[in-house]
Amino acid sequence: MEKTRNDATNLQQLLGQIRESAGSSGQVSVNDILSGVGERSFGPVLLLAGLITLAPLIGDIPGVPTILGLIVLLTLGQLLFQRHSIWLPTWISQRSVPRNKLLKGLDWLQKPARFLDRWTGPRLVFLVDGPGLYVMATLCMLVAMAMPAMEVVPFSANGAGAALMAFGLAIVARDGLLAVVATSLTLLTGWFVITGLMG
Repeated sequence: MEKTRNDATNLQQLLGQIRESAGSSGQVSVNDILSGVGERSFGPVLLLAGLITLAPLIGDIPGVPTILGLIVLLTLGQLLFQRHSIWLPTWISQRSVPRNKLLKGLDWLQKPARFLDRWTGPRLVFLVDGPGLYVMATLCMLVAMAMPAMEVVPFSANGAGAALMAFGLAIVARDGLLAVVATSLTLLTGWFVITGLMG
């Protein structure tokens, strides 16, 4: 997946694009955000889904991990079929959040974004381009398909959120080393879920 000049290359740029997409209306829809971050928003969608799932309280709300898993499946399924833009059902794309809450959340994320951007950047790029990108997409889809089971294993959805966030940031920053970390998180979360279900 090649970068265009409008694609974010780090988390701070992505947050800036989301802020611009908020406009001045009282509500900001999923479609507004996708338009703001670009039509080829596979990495940002992963990153946002991971952040929401990882967030305390929000990620543990019944049904939230499953819905986010569905969005990830729809998004990455289209990447595997080499679509150049994301299509989401209207009932998802028209979902909205209050603009003031979105901006407050973006303000809160600025400090961790600066920290993460200092430690991420183009490295081992072959792991996030071409075949490597499709391997990551497949792993993320496996995580997404496991999300309904994670709703019965406490805190496992947070591990999935961390993995998705790392994969999304790896795509945005073209950081293959971070992709390796994300893969490790995925395997660890999978082990945690399996042992939790068997216990």
